[in-house]
Order: sequence, then structure tokens, then C-alpha cells
Amino acid sequence: MVGRLSFRHLNPDWNAEPNAPDVKLTVEGNTVQLTFLLNSWAYDARKAETGTLRFIGCSRWRWDSTNDHAWFAGRGLYSKQAPKWGEFYEVIGDSRPIGEDDWEVLSPDGPKSLQFLFYFRDDTIEVVAEDWSLARQMPGAG
Repeated sequence: MVGRLSFRHLNPDWNAEPNAPDVKLTVEGNTVQLTFLLNSWAYDARKAETGTLRFIGCSRWRWDSTNDHAWFAGRGLYSKQAPKWGEFYEVIGDSRPIGEDDWEVLSPDGPKSLQFLFYFRDDTIEVVAEDWSLARQMPGAG
């Protein structure tokens, strides 16, 4: 059961490429990284520039195939609650039970754990971690 939720918008001045973000997820220990193409049409990003969200102190994550069509039809995760599709949020107040069949569990959630949600065009990715950061990179830079 999802209780009363609020969503803190975390990407007001950047976003993923809306059509083909080419999302890649990697896990190293308790760090999860999402790498994707940045949106160069609506934000200050260059063509082919990537963003890497790094979640440290990650206890669990899930990659859901909910896309924009399902979300707008009211069938997607938080489709009736989240303010807008295609954004990155901290989710506050989620009380859904945690089933290991739904999540890739790395460790128990800690007292500093926060829940993050990113709606990409064809996927929804949730991460529970202590913190996050964004790094940007051009191809070939390094």
C-alpha cells in the first residue's frame, strides 16, 4: 500500500535524452551507477554528452519496464501521484512492502536511506541509497 507521498524534483536544469537515452546500469559493491545520454535540445548539454548518476550507500534497486504510455494511461508506478513523467525525484513517504522478487537487494535499508526514482522514456528505475551525485562527460574525455 502506498501511503501519502511527496516528490522532490532533483533535475530542474538537466535531463536524459527524451527519445533514446541509452541507459546503462552498473553495480559495484554498494554503489549503483546509471549512465545515459543528456538532453541537448532543452537543456545546457552538448550532443552526445552523457550523465552518470552515482548512488552511494545503495541498499536496493529495481528496473521496471513502465514506459510513458503506461504512465499516462494510469498503469505505471506512481502514475496518479508523481508530478510529471520523464523526471528524476526523491520519493518521500513510500510505504510499499519490500519484496526481494521486486528489487535487487544489496543490503538492508539503513537509517539514512532515501528513495530515488527516474522516469526514462521506456523504463522506470528506482534506487534506495544514502545519497546521489551527477557527473557529466563528453565522449572521449576522460
